[in-house]
Amino acid sequence: MDDPRALFDLTGRVACVTGASAGLGRRVALVLAAAGAQVVGVARRAEALAELKAEAGDNVETVVADVADRSGLAKLVDQIAQPFGAPDIVVHAAGINTREAADDVTPDGWDQTLALNLSAPFFLSQAMVPAMKSKGWGRIVNFASLQTTRAFPGGIAYGASKAGVGQLTRAMAEAWSSDGITANAIGPGFFPTELTQAVFEDPDRAARNAAQTCMQRNGRMQDIDGPILFLCSSAADYVTGQVLMVDGGFTAK
Repeated sequence: MDDPRALFDLTGRVACVTGASAGLGRRVALVLAAAGAQVVGVARRAEALAELKAEAGDNVETVVADVADRSGLAKLVDQIAQPFGAPDIVVHAAGINTREAADDVTPDGWDQTLALNLSAPFFLSQAMVPAMKSKGWGRIVNFASLQTTRAFPGGIAYGASKAGVGQLTRAMAEAWSSDGITANAIGPGFFPTELTQAVFEDPDRAARNAAQTCMQRNGRMQDIDGPILFLCSSAADYVTGQVLMVDGGFTAK
């Protein structure tokens, strides 16, 4: 039997992580680099990306771009491939949550939410799939949410986009898994990130959320490490079309 630890070794793999300037996207970029991958982090904030590279070292390069800007997609894909070659792995961690009540949602806010949370993961993946097909190996990991299946106050646009991510993931798996490309999603619970800052700034609200989990606590950044490494590695060769909830059992109750 081969050493099972080798299943999680990403040496020789190239990964692209969107939303890498902060939060879970930043954590994902660091984890994949630590596992041996050469990582290209993509985000809009140059200073935050520079800090990521300074911490991670030579295994990480960065590209400043808005992944929701479809007119710049071809240029972006070329920029991502320049440092290490075309990615084997793409993790779509970029996202936005405007937290608008249904009566207050504007067309611009709706379009912005769906463009970044739902359209960008598809079109960027679509552009990267040909290189993955040529290798017969690829990993697409989307970011779902508790709101993929649950309705939260002030979350109608965000929830619609994340429900779409669940189906997008299954449809990607149906389209591309026969070419050796798996497509899965991670559904985080409440983690302390920019998107959930309003939640964690309210101690009572954060405590209520923790009480709704089976584990009686909210997420810690390191809780994402194992699940993302699993889905990006050869350990998940026969796993595709799945949404893995990393939520301490919030959706189990």
